[in-house]
Amino acid sequence: MNYYVYGNGGSKNHGCEAISRATCGIFDDIRVRLISNLPEEDKAYNVDEICQLVQASDVAHPRLSRRFAEAYLALKLRHDPVPLDQLPYMDMLALAKRGDIALSAGGDNYCYANTGAAFYGKCREFLRKRGVKTVLWGCSVEPDVIAGEVREDLSRYDLIVARESISFEALRAVNPNTILAPDPAFALPCSPGHRPEGLGSRPYIGINISPLIQARESCNGITMGNYCALVECILSETDRDIALIPHVVWSHTDDRQPLGQLYEQYRHTGRVFLVEDQNCMQLKDIISGCEVFVGARTHATIAAYSSCVPTMVVGYSVKARGIARDLFGTEEGYVLPVQQLREPSNLTEAFKALYNQKDILRSHLQELMPRYVAGIDKARNAVERLGNSR
Repeated sequence: MNYYVYGNGGSKNHGCEAISRATCGIFDDIRVRLISNLPEEDKAYNVDEICQLVQASDVAHPRLSRRFAEAYLALKLRHDPVPLDQLPYMDMLALAKRGDIALSAGGDNYCYANTGAAFYGKCREFLRKRGVKTVLWGCSVEPDVIAGEVREDLSRYDLIVARESISFEALRAVNPNTILAPDPAFALPCSPGHRPEGLGSRPYIGINISPLIQARESCNGITMGNYCALVECILSETDRDIALIPHVVWSHTDDRQPLGQLYEQYRHTGRVFLVEDQNCMQLKDIISGCEVFVGARTHATIAAYSSCVPTMVVGYSVKARGIARDLFGTEEGYVLPVQQLREPSNLTEAFKALYNQKDILRSHLQELMPRYVAGIDKARNAVERLGNSR
């Protein structure tokens, strides 16, 4: 039996990298094979050293096959490029055989109305016909997305592992083979990170901002205005340094762009440091050293939570709310929806309230985290039982 992990993006999204690395570690098995859309990225961060990468170049699709002909006609007659784009991916999935397990490990693939749920539904059906057991692994889903064809598709997974309780309740109503377990990245280990010279000589506060939340802001520029106000508050009211930490560096959504703007504006203070891109374990090491973390990217905040760092999430979706609710019993005071930013002071006010109770929150996380992360064992055991079933 082999485990095939698919549906995950490239490693320049270090959340995707964290899921891949952690999943391989959870199963601790050389039979884990990662189907990679962007193998160059995965190799650049050495993900190929912990699992077998499966890439499009590993398979060759016969040009005279029926599937190729149908896809080509769809492009020419209907101007629909999707079937032709899907061919290399389906060819990689075709390596999975009866008795294997395929884990759809893109946590957000079903999360929003505009994501590729239809594509992943076709992947699941393709695998089912080959006798492969299918698992939706570490997912979040906005409850109002679960309707029609998406609902039907979700009901047909052999196992769903939801990473937070809001999605769990919605998915369990659709598919009884649904369990709740933490995002696999909570189990990701650290590796020594590359810190800018001078960072760590005194306590520092970590900050992450992403173009993704900027695109969801309620009024133009309000997100950056809030982050600037936060930086100015930290510089004027504390003696803490600030680490600007990117977690996604894809060209179309690169955290280094807004973080670079913050750095250029405040670098003259000598207390603001821009962290260079590096792998997810190294970034987690730097995040783990923060006194407090303010983050937008889900897996940057997971790196903080799992390191017992008090964390304010500038969120936009069910996953941020659900994870905070599971850790603290409520998302209030722990998640600030970017859509609710109305005044430049909103983030600073939320940060101050969290900062004032940072010691209590750190103690809470230190007590909770061992048994919370142990919940990942339930997910691993469920997948292994699935592999042993007939």
